[in-house]
Amino acid sequence: MSLPDLTTYAPHRSTPDADFEGTAVPGLHADFFRRPDGDRIASVGRYSYRGREVLIAWGYVDEQHCRRHAVHDPTRGWQPVVEGCPDVRIVRAGDEVVGLEVRTPEGEWLRAGELTPGR
Repeated sequence: MSLPDLTTYAPHRSTPDADFEGTAVPGLHADFFRRPDGDRIASVGRYSYRGREVLIAWGYVDEQHCRRHAVHDPTRGWQPVVEGCPDVRIVRAGDEVVGLEVRTPEGEWLRAGELTPGR
């Protein structure tokens, strides 16, 4: 299975300092795209952190959760497509949100914006 072809989608909205599970992440940018797909609307969210691709997640707007996702590893490129929503954890320094980590299909946590795996 491959990543969605964004040239077949229309831009829907962009969100600077996007959030995950209700927590805003400074530096995380989200672009959302949509297109008709029969009687449904297909949706894609593309996330980058301080200019670097992090992940892409997609499904349909009438679904509560992502249907599929893929994580971008800056040293290895796009990882294989995985069913469901990505595993994401917020990185904090005390009470301050300072980034996020995403889990690769192999179970490795990558800190968004860094070239090396997270803790």
